Order: sequence, then structure tokens, then C-alpha cells
Amino acid sequence: MEWLGDNAWAAWLSVAAVLGVAEMFSLDLIFLMLAVGAMGGLVAGVLAAPVAVQVLVALGTSLATLTLLRPRLVGRLHGGPELSLGTSKLIGTQGVVTAQITATETGRVRLAGDTWSAAPYDEHLVIEPGQTVEVLEIRGATAFVHPTGDPLPPSRQLPRDHA
Repeated sequence: MEWLGDNAWAAWLSVAAVLGVAEMFSLDLIFLMLAVGAMGGLVAGVLAAPVAVQVLVALGTSLATLTLLRPRLVGRLHGGPELSLGTSKLIGTQGVVTAQITATETGRVRLAGDTWSAAPYDEHLVIEPGQTVEVLEIRGATAFVHPTGDPLPPSRQLPRDHA
């Protein structure tokens, strides 16, 4: 037991190594933060601090890295541009109508270099060829579009005060 008291740094190094290996399997940065705490205990052990101080340093370092460092690292690792695949990447894009679009007849719209069948998002609209539209929804192979710059139909406008 005396050897462990004199060489507590070796125990902390072993704990840090085990936690580092555990992190390789979990990949959630929790074991890595605990390993950093164990390294804090190792430094305290090298400086010949009592075992109680080594444990407090390890706990404090672990807690500090878990609360202060890990959230930032996770944010950086999981951050980045939103990945949209398939037809969802067309939502919000603009296109040009190539064939008249009505509620009863599906028209055509040019989107991102392709021609799509299109229907008006608001079934009361008639959208003429040449108008610029924005894609609001994709259902199957049909883009539901709304003209850009056009006001909402009277049924959807907010009521005005007649003062």
C-alpha cells in the first residue's frame, strides 16, 4: 500500500489510459473529459500532494471539462451546414413557370435545371408561364409553388381597420 501512496501518479496514469480507451468506443467525449480529470490527479500526484487532494483535483478538473469544454466541442463536432438530400433540397428554391399552373391542371416549372410538374400551393391561383415561383412543398413528383412577389389572395390577407 505504501508503494501506491508513493506512486499514485502511476494509478492516475492507468485510470486515464483506461478512460481514453473507453472514449474510443463511446465517442461521446464524456470519458475523454474524465481522462483529463485523471491527468489532473496525475499532476497532483507527481507534485506529491496527499491522495485526498489528488482526488479533489481530479474531480474538479473532470467537472470543469464536462461543463465548460465538452459542450463547445460537441457543438463544433455536430455543427455545420444543414444537409438536405433528395427533393427536400428544392424547398425554398425559385423557378420559372414553363406551362400554366392551375388547381385543375398540373403545369410545368423549371427548377435547378430540371422540369417538374407543378401545382399551385393556393388552389385559387392561376400562375402563367414566365412567372417566378417559390417551391413551398414537394409531394411525390409534383412541386407545390407560389408566385414570388404576389400578394396573398384577399381571403388570406389580414383584415384592415376601417377607422
